[in-house]
Amino acid sequence: MGDIIKKHKIAFHREGSKWFSLWTNYCDRKGINYIVVNAYENDIVAHLLKNKVTHLFWHFNQSIYVDVLMARDVLFSATLAGIKTFPDFFTSWHFDDKVSQKYLLEAVGAPLVPSYVFYSKEEALNWVEATDFPKVFKLRRGAGGGNVWLINDVNHARHVIKRAFGRGIPIFNRVGNLKERVRKYRAGKDDFLGVIKGIARLFIYPKSLAKFPRECGYVYFQDYIPNNKFDIRVVVIGKRAFAIKRMVRPNDFRASGSGDILYEKENFSNETIKLAFETAEKIKSQCVAFDFVYDFQGKPLIVEISYGFVQDGYYQCVGYWDNNLVFHEGKFIPQEWIIEDALR
Repeated sequence: MGDIIKKHKIAFHREGSKWFSLWTNYCDRKGINYIVVNAYENDIVAHLLKNKVTHLFWHFNQSIYVDVLMARDVLFSATLAGIKTFPDFFTSWHFDDKVSQKYLLEAVGAPLVPSYVFYSKEEALNWVEATDFPKVFKLRRGAGGGNVWLINDVNHARHVIKRAFGRGIPIFNRVGNLKERVRKYRAGKDDFLGVIKGIARLFIYPKSLAKFPRECGYVYFQDYIPNNKFDIRVVVIGKRAFAIKRMVRPNDFRASGSGDILYEKENFSNETIKLAFETAEKIKSQCVAFDFVYDFQGKPLIVEISYGFVQDGYYQCVGYWDNNLVFHEGKFIPQEWIIEDALR
């Protein structure tokens, strides 16, 4: 790999996520040439070209307004300038957009949970009069189980539709945030200060989210798949995959963000891992996390996908699968695989 390393120069955006430090630590150990750049600069593409950068890496964040505003613009433009990027177009165009993911997964024939999107208030209201309940309502943006509600009857559905086609719905749910902080406090996963912060958020909107507009002009529903006490998240990076099992919150239907995670290999079926590999290849993703639930026949269904994930939830993984479904025991750092794949 030595000759390959000499041919490349990586640029990392100077951001604060753990991915940045994991990437730079790996490059330091391996002697890989890199620079740190400010991708927000007006002349960032010219700067990359001037420095003869071959790869640009940026783990951009869906909760940072400026990232959502322009990260993909810079990455896609760098690609057209001949610079390889992570994430690339196929990996990131649908990030934090559940409606885009619906179209994408349907296009490749992936087993998506049946999903419904409407851009007309009248069509949405007509549909809820004829459909069955419960249904799951989601905003196209949001992570960790946020902005996801169980709709139990037609009256609740009408209310949500009228909000969505009226003033719109903010992406930060103040009441939901407080309930989640109380749940974590009662479960011993947070201290009372967290509850105090949740109460404060009832009156003080997070500055980091204040610039985001309300979501309006559409509604997005999915079928509720009953009897799932957990979901399975499988992350595929190239020819490797790893997985976690997330238990549903008490008295809830959501597993994402619960913090109750199992890691042992016996929690994961080869069928689910194989499906994740196959779908990742179809959508041409460098890195993708699939959230799976299971129907009444035990068949895996995809709820949603994401290229990014919070590293802390995966340190306890006991191993990974290769694309031949052979399991390799031992610890690993998946962000290093991203660099290895990019430099091949």
